[in-house]
Amino acid sequence: MKSMTGYGYHEAEDPDFSVSVEIKSYNSRFLELLVNLPPYLSALELGIRGSLIRWCKRGKVEITIRFKEHNAPFSISVNRAAAEAYKDALAVLGELFHCDEQPNLGLVLGLEGVLGIEKKRDDTGYWKRIEPVLQTAAAQFDAARDREGKRTEEDILSHLATLEASVKLISSYVPALEASIQETIRSRFMELLRSSGVSPEDTGFIQGTGLDNRILAETAVLMMKYTIAEELARLNAHLGEFRTEVAQNPSPGKKLDFLCQEINREVNTIGSKSPILEVSRAVVAMKDALENIREQLRNVE
Repeated sequence: MKSMTGYGYHEAEDPDFSVSVEIKSYNSRFLELLVNLPPYLSALELGIRGSLIRWCKRGKVEITIRFKEHNAPFSISVNRAAAEAYKDALAVLGELFHCDEQPNLGLVLGLEGVLGIEKKRDDTGYWKRIEPVLQTAAAQFDAARDREGKRTEEDILSHLATLEASVKLISSYVPALEASIQETIRSRFMELLRSSGVSPEDTGFIQGTGLDNRILAETAVLMMKYTIAEELARLNAHLGEFRTEVAQNPSPGKKLDFLCQEINREVNTIGSKSPILEVSRAVVAMKDALENIREQLRNVE
């Protein structure tokens, strides 16, 4: 399990170049890459993104690369057309103001477009120097996400153990819940008999009127409606799948978030069905544990 929060930084320098790479990431539902480069390195952005995608599956990732050339080769050219145009314009101004002063060379060199300076770019050479620095920074970044992910996993598993213990506790109350349902139905029918002037001890009358069958049928209907056996079975399945995802999936965040939704649905149903105080308390504990898990999952890749 990896955290979506991480940081890595590395730099390198030689007599001709200095390179630094900084990578940091935050929570995000999807993978979002922000690459900050000097404009003349824009041709390398695709390769940098490809490297990051191998490290990250989800999260907002920002990478900043600073690159300096200390002894960069460059060429200088003179724009003769621009220089002559400036010369003609200055001559016209001299005539207009009756000035015979000739423009000096410093003035002409400071005019826009007279000199053209072009650095020689070597994208392949740049990438050879940037890539090892990028890989080292990415390894630090990934190690930081691993460390944070391990702490997150431990916390999630502790809350998962609370869920499993609560399911086990609730399961032990299933017979009592079913017995309570049966007793409630029987009590209601006994009250119906008394209101009709029939003695509850007159079992022969009950059997003769078919009330026994009605009691059994009504009990079966309510048992289907209020029993929590199916919810517990689904809960156990979801919790087992949750543990499997944590153990086997390197990027389980999305799947675990979906399982939390399913677990929450079953927990709510159990809470609405059971009148037993101990079950209600267990449901509260499960909701609290589940909320803590969902909070942690916001930072899981």
